[in-house]
Amino acid sequence: MAKKVPEPTVPPRERAFLVGVELRNEPSLLPLEDSLEELALLAQTAGLEVVGQTTQKLDAPHPDTYIGSGKIEEIKILVEETLAQVVLFDNELSPRHLRELEERLGPHVRILDRTALILDIFAQHAHTREGILQVELAQYEYRLPRLTRAWTHLARQAGGGGGRTGSMGGVGLRGPGETQLEVDRREIRKRIATLKAELEKVRAHRMRYRAQRQRSQIPVVALVGYTNAGKSTLLNRLANAEVYVADQLFATLDPTTRRVELPGGHLALFTDTVGFIQKLPTQLVAAFRATLEEIAEADLLLHVVDITHPNAFEQAQAVHATLKEIQADHIPVITLLNKIDRLPDPKAAEEAIAYFSGSVLAISALKGMGINEMLTLVNQELFETYQPVKVRIPYQEGNLISLFHDQGQVKRIEHTRGGVLIDGNLPGRLLARFQPFLYTDDKLSQKEETT
Repeated sequence: MAKKVPEPTVPPRERAFLVGVELRNEPSLLPLEDSLEELALLAQTAGLEVVGQTTQKLDAPHPDTYIGSGKIEEIKILVEETLAQVVLFDNELSPRHLRELEERLGPHVRILDRTALILDIFAQHAHTREGILQVELAQYEYRLPRLTRAWTHLARQAGGGGGRTGSMGGVGLRGPGETQLEVDRREIRKRIATLKAELEKVRAHRMRYRAQRQRSQIPVVALVGYTNAGKSTLLNRLANAEVYVADQLFATLDPTTRRVELPGGHLALFTDTVGFIQKLPTQLVAAFRATLEEIAEADLLLHVVDITHPNAFEQAQAVHATLKEIQADHIPVITLLNKIDRLPDPKAAEEAIAYFSGSVLAISALKGMGINEMLTLVNQELFETYQPVKVRIPYQEGNLISLFHDQGQVKRIEHTRGGVLIDGNLPGRLLARFQPFLYTDDKLSQKEETT
């Protein structure tokens, strides 16, 4: 009888204890309990097992340890009881906070904050060269002032396809009187400079691609929304894109673009973008500049909202805040209340529409409900809806002047010393392209009098 081969054992997940702090003078987008629930989902996505949590309300963070000394003693007891190996804070900790907390809680416990956790998740989910470079840059910029055990944990955990996220590698001999910490910092700064140079090449390539795309006059529709709202499912429904879909946070990270035919035979490029989240690390926003520019340069945004989530409206606010941060809040938006197939009463979605401004539509990306109406609305916004604008275009931007004449409706045109002043109407898909040249002053200054 053949001997049964034992199945490979799965290593146990690390046990994490969560800490949430509500600062009375710094109102949060989500209530403390809901924010901790989201942190628990992030921890699970990162492969951690949540074994407990505690909260504290403060007027301001403690300068040394963020939380009070009594709460630290309570956490030490709870960590021993739950056998936790990681203490995970829902707030971003300063390097000083990390050092003091590690000393107070002991060497057997690692301290991580929400930012470190999100960076870790992004590292696991980045697969393209660009995504790997972006995440690696964000991680190194976060680690530079925090060369502690939390940093070595992230270095060990970081993944997503290679690169140098997993180790320092190639550290040379120390000079006279130079500490290992100084060597590490110097090596990290060198790596950051290299990564930024590589990403500038990526950004330049994207700019050339966008210029080529603009010449083809095919509009771009960017799918934006809170993480796990259903953007990838929607793109799959529209274009059979086979984008990876999972019921978890940040299931997809690298952008995917597909061509979609609209009613009337028009074509548009639909781009699935990284999901947003409250307290999105600033390092990620900076590192993902090239990718986020795809959103800022889009002709139309489809804001996908998970209408079944208890904090749907707050999540939508977080998305709007991020769009403003990346200077994409001027682009026309259609809000899609997704997952109505999961509602006990689909009419509840109709009631929810009243809470959102602008063009709003209830859909189910999974079941295909409302998709035809959505495509009709997209077609109207891109090709049939004209907006009144007044722009002053420099003479060297002759391509934009021609584009206004070809695609827009010119009411009045004046040649001034500062450029061509055009008053007229433009289709919604072109508004973003003319945004830098919007002219709000109704009267020309004496320096700009008509020639």
